[in-house]
Amino acid sequence: MWADDQQRDPGAERSDGPRRRATIHDVAELAGVSRQTVSRAVNDKGEIDPATKERVLEAARLLDYRPSRFARGLVRKGTVTAGLVIPDLMNPFFPEVAAGVLEAAERRGWQVVVWDSRADEAREREALDVLSHQADAVVGYFRNPDDVLSRHLGGVPLVLLERGPQQTRFAAVGIDAAAGLRQGMAHLVRAGHRRIGMLDGVHGPVPRRQAFLAEARRHGLPVDEGWIAECLEHSVAGGERGMGRLLDARPGITAVFGFNDLIAVGAMRAARREGRRVPDDLAVLGFDGLSLGELVDPALTTLHIDKRQLGRLAVEQVARLRAGEEPMSGADAWVVPELVVRASA
Repeated sequence: MWADDQQRDPGAERSDGPRRRATIHDVAELAGVSRQTVSRAVNDKGEIDPATKERVLEAARLLDYRPSRFARGLVRKGTVTAGLVIPDLMNPFFPEVAAGVLEAAERRGWQVVVWDSRADEAREREALDVLSHQADAVVGYFRNPDDVLSRHLGGVPLVLLERGPQQTRFAAVGIDAAAGLRQGMAHLVRAGHRRIGMLDGVHGPVPRRQAFLAEARRHGLPVDEGWIAECLEHSVAGGERGMGRLLDARPGITAVFGFNDLIAVGAMRAARREGRRVPDDLAVLGFDGLSLGELVDPALTTLHIDKRQLGRLAVEQVARLRAGEEPMSGADAWVVPELVVRASA
């Protein structure tokens, strides 16, 4: 699950990034021994032939192999540290996810180091470079593709958030956007809406857009990519600007689905500015289930995500990897949103 051609080549180097750190697999291959033998040699354990040990240590020196804290933790008990990479700590969605990680980690006696990547791919890579030496495993949101992440992991297990298990070769916990959109779009269609638009996030998971379009097709709606406006910022202001563009392009729109709750609240502000009443002239549906949605007027109808459960499942994935077990897959590795009907739609 973890290996690819790039990982199997200890000298592999790419023009778009630094040379990947050597792993225990590389050392074992070069020395012609098993990974268990490498572990015994580098941790100075007995029951190993001196000549074999020297061959392993020489291979480790040649490859500049540095055992990760995770690997050392398998043979020496101590405090487990998990690295948590969050893209935007100012967005109220992510602190709730972090709270779930912290709660689950605390129950296991683990500590957590948090890194704000600011949704920047270079900072993501920097986070992995640092955390691969400070943490036993990493959990987080990453825009970098799998092959890039692999080169910066240094052998540390990784659990990706909001990527389904079929969308990555790493362990993952996903949000079932399709199941959520089925509920949300059915609710809007039952209310008589057929001209439904979407405010998408530029850095968001693609499945939300795909799920929106799939549901529009399933209900026979006259909706395609032209009914989607991108919001450059995942914020109230970003939603307000995106809604303004969508109303200009599709003035006949009667409902809109927001990529997240902040964008949906911005859509309501833009609708009021244009003289449209929510929900009489424009129904608005969010996707997050933030507490903020209960405070705005009208209260926001949304697809609620159990954000703490998302964090708890990520910690469970880490625990499975540390125990040498297969990570969860299928329904166990997904969080399904639930429709919460309020006044906006």
